[in-house]
Amino acid sequence: MDTRFLETFLLVVERGSLAEAARILNVTPAAVAQRINALEAEIGHALIQRNGRTVRPTLNAAAIVEQAREILSQVKDLRAIAALDRPVGKLRLGAISSVVTGMLPSVLRRFVPQFPGIELHIVPGSSSHLYSMLHDGALDAAFIVEPPFSFPKTFEWKTIRTERMIVIAPSDEPLDDPLEILRTNLFIRYDRNHWGGRLADAYMARHDLHPQEQIEIDSLESIAVMVDQGIGVSLVPDWAPPWPAGLRLRKISLPATAPRRQIGLLWATLNPRERLINRLLLAFGDASFPWRPDILSDAPPIMTSALL
Repeated sequence: MDTRFLETFLLVVERGSLAEAARILNVTPAAVAQRINALEAEIGHALIQRNGRTVRPTLNAAAIVEQAREILSQVKDLRAIAALDRPVGKLRLGAISSVVTGMLPSVLRRFVPQFPGIELHIVPGSSSHLYSMLHDGALDAAFIVEPPFSFPKTFEWKTIRTERMIVIAPSDEPLDDPLEILRTNLFIRYDRNHWGGRLADAYMARHDLHPQEQIEIDSLESIAVMVDQGIGVSLVPDWAPPWPAGLRLRKISLPATAPRRQIGLLWATLNPRERLINRLLLAFGDASFPWRPDILSDAPPIMTSALL
Protein backbone atom coordinates (compact mmCIF):
# COMPACT_ATOMS: atom_id res chain seq x y z
CA MET A 1 0.00 0.00 0.00
CA ASP A 2 1.32 3.42 -0.99
CA THR A 3 1.37 5.60 2.12
CA ARG A 4 0.66 8.61 -0.09
CA PHE A 5 -2.84 7.17 -0.58
CA LEU A 6 -3.39 7.08 3.18
CA GLU A 7 -2.05 10.63 3.59
CA THR A 8 -4.36 11.85 0.83
CA PHE A 9 -7.32 9.98 2.30
CA LEU A 10 -6.82 11.51 5.76
CA LEU A 11 -6.41 14.98 4.31
CA VAL A 12 -9.64 14.64 2.31
CA VAL A 13 -11.48 13.45 5.43
CA GLU A 14 -10.10 16.31 7.53
CA ARG A 15 -10.75 19.03 4.93
CA GLY A 16 -13.97 17.65 3.48
CA SER A 17 -12.91 18.63 -0.02
CA LEU A 18 -10.95 17.03 -2.84
CA ALA A 19 -10.00 20.46 -4.17
CA GLU A 20 -8.71 21.65 -0.78
CA ALA A 21 -6.66 18.48 -0.34
CA ALA A 22 -5.26 18.94 -3.86
CA ARG A 23 -4.24 22.52 -3.04
CA ILE A 24 -2.38 21.46 0.11
CA LEU A 25 -0.68 18.53 -1.65
CA ASN A 26 0.13 20.68 -4.69
CA VAL A 27 -1.46 18.19 -7.09
CA THR A 28 -4.58 18.28 -9.26
CA PRO A 29 -8.02 17.30 -7.92
CA ALA A 30 -7.98 14.50 -10.49
CA ALA A 31 -4.79 13.12 -8.92
CA VAL A 32 -6.43 13.20 -5.48
CA ALA A 33 -9.47 11.36 -6.84
CA GLN A 34 -7.21 8.73 -8.42
CA ARG A 35 -5.45 8.11 -5.12
CA ILE A 36 -8.78 7.73 -3.30
CA ASN A 37 -10.06 5.36 -5.98
CA ALA A 38 -6.87 3.28 -5.75
CA LEU A 39 -7.18 3.08 -1.95
CA GLU A 40 -10.86 2.10 -2.20
CA ALA A 41 -9.94 -0.66 -4.64
CA GLU A 42 -7.24 -1.96 -2.28
CA ILE A 43 -9.45 -1.74 0.83
CA GLY A 44 -12.46 -3.18 -1.00
CA HIS A 45 -14.93 -0.60 0.27
CA ALA A 46 -16.12 2.88 -0.68
CA LEU A 47 -14.47 5.44 1.57
CA ILE A 48 -15.77 8.79 0.33
CA GLN A 49 -19.31 10.02 -0.39
CA ARG A 50 -19.38 12.92 -2.82
CA ASN A 51 -21.99 15.62 -2.36
CA GLY A 52 -21.40 18.45 -4.82
CA ARG A 53 -18.12 20.12 -3.96
CA THR A 54 -17.89 18.54 -0.54
CA VAL A 55 -17.18 14.98 0.51
CA ARG A 56 -17.97 12.91 3.59
CA PRO A 57 -16.35 9.73 4.87
CA THR A 58 -18.41 6.57 4.71
CA LEU A 59 -18.91 4.36 7.74
CA ASN A 60 -16.15 2.15 6.38
CA ALA A 61 -13.84 5.17 6.22
CA ALA A 62 -14.67 6.25 9.76
CA ALA A 63 -13.72 2.76 10.93
CA ILE A 64 -10.17 3.00 9.57
CA VAL A 65 -9.28 6.67 10.18
CA GLU A 66 -7.49 6.12 13.50
CA GLN A 67 -5.70 3.03 12.23
CA ALA A 68 -4.56 4.96 9.14
CA ARG A 69 -3.12 7.69 11.36
CA GLU A 70 -1.31 5.07 13.44
CA ILE A 71 0.19 3.48 10.33
CA LEU A 72 1.51 6.82 9.12
CA SER A 73 2.92 7.55 12.57
CA GLN A 74 4.75 4.22 12.52
CA VAL A 75 6.13 5.00 9.07
CA LYS A 76 7.48 8.29 10.41
CA ASP A 77 9.12 6.34 13.24
CA LEU A 78 10.83 4.11 10.67
CA ARG A 79 12.13 7.19 8.91
CA ALA A 80 13.36 8.59 12.21
CA ILE A 81 15.22 5.36 12.99
CA ALA A 82 16.83 5.23 9.55
CA ALA A 83 17.69 8.93 9.24
CA LEU A 84 21.28 9.58 10.29
CA ASP A 85 22.09 13.09 9.08
CA ARG A 86 18.60 14.59 8.67
CA PRO A 87 16.34 13.31 11.48
CA VAL A 88 12.61 13.25 10.78
CA GLY A 89 9.51 12.16 12.63
CA LYS A 90 7.07 13.23 15.32
CA LEU A 91 8.29 14.09 18.80
CA ARG A 92 5.73 14.26 21.62
CA LEU A 93 7.02 16.52 24.38
CA GLY A 94 5.54 17.40 27.75
CA ALA A 95 6.58 20.62 29.49
CA ILE A 96 5.71 22.41 32.72
CA SER A 97 4.50 26.00 32.34
CA SER A 98 7.78 27.72 33.30
CA VAL A 99 9.56 25.73 30.57
CA VAL A 100 6.86 26.42 27.97
CA THR A 101 7.01 30.18 28.52
CA GLY A 102 10.64 30.58 29.62
CA MET A 103 13.18 28.16 28.20
CA LEU A 104 11.51 26.36 25.32
CA PRO A 105 10.76 29.25 22.91
CA SER A 106 14.37 30.42 22.69
CA VAL A 107 15.55 26.86 22.12
CA LEU A 108 12.93 26.11 19.47
CA ARG A 109 13.86 29.31 17.64
CA ARG A 110 17.19 27.63 16.86
CA PHE A 111 16.05 24.01 16.78
CA VAL A 112 13.06 24.16 14.42
CA PRO A 113 14.86 25.73 11.40
CA GLN A 114 17.70 23.22 11.75
CA PHE A 115 15.40 20.20 11.70
CA PRO A 116 12.39 20.95 9.46
CA GLY A 117 11.62 17.23 9.21
CA ILE A 118 10.75 16.98 12.91
CA GLU A 119 7.10 17.51 13.89
CA LEU A 120 6.78 18.67 17.49
CA HIS A 121 3.67 18.08 19.59
CA ILE A 122 3.96 19.91 22.94
CA VAL A 123 1.69 19.05 25.89
CA PRO A 124 1.66 21.42 28.91
CA GLY A 125 0.95 20.16 32.41
CA SER A 126 2.22 19.59 35.92
CA SER A 127 5.30 17.45 36.52
CA SER A 128 3.31 14.62 38.11
CA HIS A 129 0.77 14.53 35.26
CA LEU A 130 3.44 14.62 32.57
CA TYR A 131 5.41 11.89 34.35
CA SER A 132 2.32 9.67 34.27
CA MET A 133 1.85 10.33 30.55
CA LEU A 134 5.51 9.52 29.90
CA HIS A 135 5.30 6.34 31.97
CA ASP A 136 2.20 5.26 30.00
CA GLY A 137 3.91 5.91 26.65
CA ALA A 138 1.75 8.91 25.70
CA LEU A 139 4.86 11.15 25.57
CA ASP A 140 8.35 10.59 24.24
CA ALA A 141 10.01 12.97 26.72
CA ALA A 142 9.01 15.57 29.30
CA PHE A 143 10.54 18.75 30.72
CA ILE A 144 9.62 18.45 34.39
CA VAL A 145 10.83 19.00 37.93
CA GLU A 146 13.10 16.16 39.01
CA PRO A 147 10.83 13.51 40.58
CA PRO A 148 11.01 13.14 44.38
CA PHE A 149 11.35 9.37 43.94
CA SER A 150 13.42 6.89 41.97
CA PHE A 151 12.19 6.39 38.43
CA PRO A 152 12.65 3.18 36.38
CA LYS A 153 16.12 2.33 35.09
CA THR A 154 14.65 2.38 31.58
CA PHE A 155 14.33 6.18 31.92
CA GLU A 156 17.12 8.72 31.53
CA TRP A 157 17.36 12.16 33.14
CA LYS A 158 19.27 15.28 32.08
CA THR A 159 19.26 18.39 34.30
CA ILE A 160 19.04 21.60 32.28
CA ARG A 161 18.46 24.20 35.02
CA THR A 162 18.87 24.49 38.79
CA GLU A 163 16.62 27.00 40.56
CA ARG A 164 17.20 28.31 44.06
CA MET A 165 14.17 28.72 46.32
CA ILE A 166 13.46 32.36 47.18
CA VAL A 167 11.08 34.35 49.31
CA ILE A 168 9.17 36.94 47.28
CA ALA A 169 7.71 39.92 49.12
CA PRO A 170 6.21 43.32 48.24
CA SER A 171 8.79 45.96 47.37
CA ASP A 172 8.13 47.84 50.66
CA GLU A 173 8.81 44.83 52.90
CA PRO A 174 11.20 46.20 55.60
CA LEU A 175 12.63 42.91 56.89
CA ASP A 176 15.66 41.19 55.36
CA ASP A 177 15.58 37.83 57.17
CA PRO A 178 13.63 35.41 54.93
CA LEU A 179 12.45 33.30 57.87
CA GLU A 180 11.14 36.34 59.73
CA ILE A 181 9.38 37.53 56.58
CA LEU A 182 7.64 34.16 56.31
CA ARG A 183 6.72 34.14 60.01
CA THR A 184 5.23 37.65 60.14
CA ASN A 185 3.27 37.91 56.89
CA LEU A 186 0.24 36.25 55.36
CA PHE A 187 1.60 33.29 53.39
CA ILE A 188 0.58 32.39 49.83
CA ARG A 189 1.43 28.73 49.39
CA TYR A 190 2.67 27.13 46.18
CA ASP A 191 0.42 24.12 45.65
CA ARG A 192 1.78 21.04 47.43
CA ASN A 193 0.46 18.83 44.63
CA HIS A 194 3.36 20.23 42.57
CA TRP A 195 6.81 18.81 43.25
CA GLY A 196 8.21 22.35 43.57
CA GLY A 197 5.51 23.11 46.13
CA ARG A 198 6.58 20.08 48.14
CA LEU A 199 10.14 21.43 48.27
CA ALA A 200 8.85 24.66 49.79
CA ASP A 201 6.62 22.77 52.23
CA ALA A 202 9.49 20.52 53.38
CA TYR A 203 11.77 23.52 53.96
CA MET A 204 9.16 25.27 56.08
CA ALA A 205 8.49 22.13 58.10
CA ARG A 206 12.23 21.69 58.71
CA HIS A 207 12.41 25.24 60.13
CA ASP A 208 9.17 24.90 62.11
CA LEU A 209 7.48 27.66 60.11
CA HIS A 210 3.71 27.81 60.47
CA PRO A 211 2.64 31.18 59.02
CA GLN A 212 -0.92 32.36 58.62
CA GLU A 213 -2.13 31.23 55.21
CA GLN A 214 -5.40 31.50 53.33
CA ILE A 215 -4.36 30.85 49.76
CA GLU A 216 -2.83 27.79 48.07
CA ILE A 217 -2.49 28.01 44.29
CA ASP A 218 -0.74 26.09 41.53
CA SER A 219 0.31 29.06 39.35
CA LEU A 220 3.66 30.72 40.05
CA GLU A 221 2.73 33.72 37.90
CA SER A 222 -0.47 34.25 39.90
CA ILE A 223 1.46 34.04 43.17
CA ALA A 224 3.85 36.75 41.95
CA VAL A 225 0.94 39.03 41.03
CA MET A 226 -0.70 38.52 44.42
CA VAL A 227 2.53 39.34 46.23
CA ASP A 228 2.91 42.48 44.09
CA GLN A 229 -0.59 43.52 45.21
CA GLY A 230 0.45 43.25 48.86
CA ILE A 231 -1.73 40.23 49.67
CA GLY A 232 1.13 38.29 51.25
CA VAL A 233 4.53 36.68 50.73
CA SER A 234 5.54 33.34 49.27
CA LEU A 235 8.31 30.76 48.99
CA VAL A 236 8.83 29.77 45.35
CA PRO A 237 11.55 28.64 42.92
CA ASP A 238 13.28 31.45 41.04
CA TRP A 239 11.85 30.26 37.76
CA ALA A 240 13.16 31.15 34.31
CA PRO A 241 12.00 34.49 32.89
CA PRO A 242 9.74 35.97 31.75
CA TRP A 243 7.90 36.86 34.94
CA PRO A 244 4.62 38.80 34.69
CA ALA A 245 5.27 42.32 33.40
CA GLY A 246 5.13 45.41 35.59
CA LEU A 247 5.79 43.76 38.97
CA ARG A 248 7.86 45.32 41.73
CA LEU A 249 9.00 42.63 44.13
CA ARG A 250 11.74 41.81 46.57
CA LYS A 251 13.49 38.51 45.96
CA ILE A 252 15.19 37.29 49.13
CA SER A 253 17.46 34.26 48.83
CA LEU A 254 17.50 31.44 51.35
CA PRO A 255 20.79 30.08 52.78
CA ALA A 256 22.93 28.02 50.42
CA THR A 257 21.83 24.83 52.18
CA ALA A 258 18.21 25.38 51.13
CA PRO A 259 16.73 22.94 48.60
CA ARG A 260 16.83 23.75 44.90
CA ARG A 261 14.40 22.84 42.18
CA GLN A 262 15.97 20.81 39.39
CA ILE A 263 14.41 21.19 35.94
CA GLY A 264 15.34 18.62 33.36
CA LEU A 265 14.32 16.30 30.58
CA LEU A 266 13.15 12.76 31.31
CA TRP A 267 12.71 10.18 28.58
CA ALA A 268 12.53 6.44 28.02
CA THR A 269 15.67 4.85 26.64
CA LEU A 270 15.53 2.49 23.65
CA ASN A 271 12.98 4.87 22.14
CA PRO A 272 12.93 5.14 18.32
CA ARG A 273 12.80 8.92 18.79
CA GLU A 274 15.83 9.05 21.09
CA ARG A 275 17.98 10.57 18.35
CA LEU A 276 15.50 13.45 18.08
CA ILE A 277 15.59 13.89 21.86
CA ASN A 278 19.38 14.09 21.81
CA ARG A 279 19.27 16.72 19.06
CA LEU A 280 16.88 18.78 21.19
CA LEU A 281 19.19 18.48 24.21
CA LEU A 282 22.07 19.80 22.13
CA ALA A 283 20.07 22.98 21.55
CA PHE A 284 19.75 23.41 25.33
CA GLY A 285 23.53 23.39 25.64
CA ASP A 286 23.94 26.85 24.10
CA ALA A 287 25.44 29.09 26.83
CA SER A 288 23.96 32.24 25.27
CA PHE A 289 20.52 31.63 26.75
CA PRO A 290 19.68 33.89 29.75
CA TRP A 291 18.10 31.10 31.80
CA ARG A 292 21.27 29.04 32.02
CA PRO A 293 21.91 28.00 35.66
CA ASP A 294 25.59 28.99 35.53
CA ILE A 295 24.49 32.57 34.83
CA LEU A 296 21.79 32.70 37.49
CA SER A 297 23.27 30.78 40.40
CA ASP A 298 25.49 33.55 41.79
CA ALA A 299 22.76 36.08 42.56
CA PRO A 300 23.26 38.08 45.81
CA PRO A 301 21.43 36.82 48.89
CA ILE A 302 19.08 39.83 49.06
CA MET A 303 17.92 41.86 46.11
CA THR A 304 15.10 44.18 45.20
CA SER A 305 13.84 43.56 41.68
CA ALA A 306 11.76 45.78 39.48
CA LEU A 307 10.25 43.32 37.01
CA LEU A 308 9.20 45.51 34.12
